Amino acid sequence: MKKIGLIGAGSMGGAIARGLLESGYVRAAELAVCDPKVEALEAVTRDWPQVTALTSADDLAGISEMIILAVKPYLLEQVVNACADNLQGKAVVSIAAGWTASRLAALLEPLGARWLRVMPNTPALVGEGMTALCQENTLTKAELDFARGVFDALGKTVVLPERMFDGVVAVSGSSPAYVYMLIETMADAAVREGIPWAEAFRMAAQSVLGSALMVLNTGTHPAALKDAVCSPGGTTIDAVAALEESGFRAAIFKGMKACADKSREMGKA
Repeated sequence: MKKIGLIGAGSMGGAIARGLLESGYVRAAELAVCDPKVEALEAVTRDWPQVTALTSADDLAGISEMIILAVKPYLLEQVVNACADNLQGKAVVSIAAGWTASRLAALLEPLGARWLRVMPNTPALVGEGMTALCQENTLTKAELDFARGVFDALGKTVVLPERMFDGVVAVSGSSPAYVYMLIETMADAAVREGIPWAEAFRMAAQSVLGSALMVLNTGTHPAALKDAVCSPGGTTIDAVAALEESGFRAAIFKGMKACADKSREMGKA
């Protein structure tokens, strides 16, 4: 038996596999990965040949203690049905947006499987992910602790109730896209000021990274850190005023609400 069976070796599935193996949280021989695309499997087994590579979800479920569903939301039910006979007594972890605790319960409990909903994000690819685990789940304590360790290997984790998960999707699940837009826009503006593109995007990205670390490492409220950069009558306060006039905060609020609303809509499917 494998400790973990991972169904889906795409961007997130591949990130989970690499995070687990590079951190040493599981050994290659303890991991099985399933994907219909052979090239996705080869991306994992090239560096870790002891990983069991399969193209059948049913075969993977049959040899795995904990199964992580790293598939697109619209494929999740199809994948579960394909391996239904091998889910009895198994722990199943879903990363699919819109698959609420109640939907997972309705799908998995009749098959005798225990379940957990999680919401990771793509910075897991570089070991700096943010993953929320749903408080409402049916895993045993040992399984839940093990599952949290899986995602701790990819960055940071938090446990939150299901009622907050639409907000989770907005604040961490989808937010890398907003941050990439910010970095791109800052770099473009720097290019307009004459800074070469290669330096512009690196300076913008490093500034975002450094600012995030200031918040995390100091525990200081972002507003106080912002105020510390704004000298009276200086350049930064003029930039802040212009951003406020352009609806900077309102745009972020609006975007995140749209994201959370879409998550709520998907959860009703």
